[in-house]
Amino acid sequence: MSNSASNAPKPEVISPLEKTPVSIAQPVSSDTALTMLNLAKRYGKRWVVKDVSFSVEPGQVVGLLGPNGAGKTTSFYMVVGLVNMDKGMVKLGNQDLSKYAMHERARAGIGYLPQEASIFRKLTVRENILAILQTRKDLDKAAQEQELNKLIADFSLEHVCHSLGMSVSGGERRRCEIARALAANPKFILLDEPFAGVDPISVSDIKEVIVALKRRGIGVLITDHNVRETLAICEHAYIVSEGAIIAHGTSEEVLNNELVQEVYLGRDFQA
Repeated sequence: MSNSASNAPKPEVISPLEKTPVSIAQPVSSDTALTMLNLAKRYGKRWVVKDVSFSVEPGQVVGLLGPNGAGKTTSFYMVVGLVNMDKGMVKLGNQDLSKYAMHERARAGIGYLPQEASIFRKLTVRENILAILQTRKDLDKAAQEQELNKLIADFSLEHVCHSLGMSVSGGERRRCEIARALAANPKFILLDEPFAGVDPISVSDIKEVIVALKRRGIGVLITDHNVRETLAICEHAYIVSEGAIIAHGTSEEVLNNELVQEVYLGRDFQA
């Protein structure tokens, strides 16, 4: 082989994102929406989230999806208040929550259901929900009892209401945790991996619960590795890759997006 050939520059490896210019418009949201504007997070010299913007309207189910290491979980945690943002803003309506701690965001109306089990294992299902209702200053004891019975009925928990948290199934636990989150009377609920660790029947139950939240006018933001189930329940989805939103739209629009197929779903993905 000649020296000129051996010294020739190697072809540059270009990621699909660099090959394809991506222009994502800022979310257009109402004055009652949960809106995230230009969120950014840096660890050391590396920006893991770069100017990510998305929104959730009351009564809307929105998915935040992407490959492992894409920045979606960090973005999600910045909304919750678990991770501090380096740039950007989180707004609930016209209220800036960017500097609010997690518990202050909860008081403002943002509920959060973590991936890990959060049920109080040594309390009954009934006691789990009542524990949150008792923190509400707008309800007297009679109103607390009335709301408790309604939540138990709404989430089909009557048969386990006197069972300890440690003894219920995965699906029952999830329903109890969501009912408990609703006991705080949130405007929005953020669901972190709601389909993780539950059987197929329970997945169906959780999807029904999410529809029930929508009917109540509660906005729902979901991040989950179960792409198929998440897209099946979402009205709108945002796809994150390499720290940025690369596409958003209805589930059908996202599924048919060539860039999303190339960097995330694969060409053979079937919904």
